[in-house]
Amino acid sequence: MNEQSLIRRIRGRVHRSARGLIVGIGDDCAVYRPAGAREDLLFTTDWLIEGVHFLRETHPADAVGWKALARGLSDIAAMGGRPRICLLSLALAAWTTEEWVRGFFRGFRRLARASRVVLAGGDLARADRLACDIVVVGTAPRGEALRRDGARPGDEIYVSGRLGGSALGLATRRGAAWQRHLRPQPRLALGEFLRKLRVTAAMDLSDGLSLDLYRLCVASGVAAELTETLPVFPGATPDQALHGGEDYELLFTVRPGTRVPRRRGGVELTRIGRIVRGRAGRIVLAGEKLRPLGWDHFRRGG
Repeated sequence: MNEQSLIRRIRGRVHRSARGLIVGIGDDCAVYRPAGAREDLLFTTDWLIEGVHFLRETHPADAVGWKALARGLSDIAAMGGRPRICLLSLALAAWTTEEWVRGFFRGFRRLARASRVVLAGGDLARADRLACDIVVVGTAPRGEALRRDGARPGDEIYVSGRLGGSALGLATRRGAAWQRHLRPQPRLALGEFLRKLRVTAAMDLSDGLSLDLYRLCVASGVAAELTETLPVFPGATPDQALHGGEDYELLFTVRPGTRVPRRRGGVELTRIGRIVRGRAGRIVLAGEKLRPLGWDHFRRGG
């Protein structure tokens, strides 16, 4: 069992038709359209769990708070949306001190202010280990939210930023890479720009390029060829750039001939390949099939 197959199984067993539901299970956000509204609502939820996403011995409390919100904001960015409000459910472990909680909310509030998102509620509980669930609600103009399923053969594939920095930071716990891991920057302004650029498909890179590009290709029913040199974070390995998770950059496709700037808002935009016809999800790098080896909670042995 892996995450993709589990999602397919769940999706096949739930009632999917609901008035106003435009996009349901399987994308970065659910998209809901209230009757007569000029904007669509975007809903996303994400866990942050002690021992899985952070270690209390190494990750400062304010960085945990920052990342808890960043994970949800990155999903809104991937849909080209603008965040509005968020809900936070926080389960505190026995080791949690008041000082740690203050630090957590200090980091959370700092990113919330920078992103102009309001904490509107949530829940508190006790648990054996600390866990939090973030829900972010955003908006996008009616019918314009970016999706994973729009890539077509001939489209060019791009990524933002440099890849592998978070994986390098987790491995070394030093320097700029460690800061990249601790406090990722959701690409909200870039997501809105890509929506206006009318990219054909988009998603955020939370689980590694190899796995997330595979997911985009499966959703679009296409294959991909990586033909260009990847933009690698200084010091990161090619494997970290391909398979390392938590970069929270944006992966997107555009129609051939679309003028994509080299940088936008100080963020590099790099062409890395093209969409081709073939078995859905097949990715070829340097003539060889690329296995989707990014982070999967449910992969055996992973």
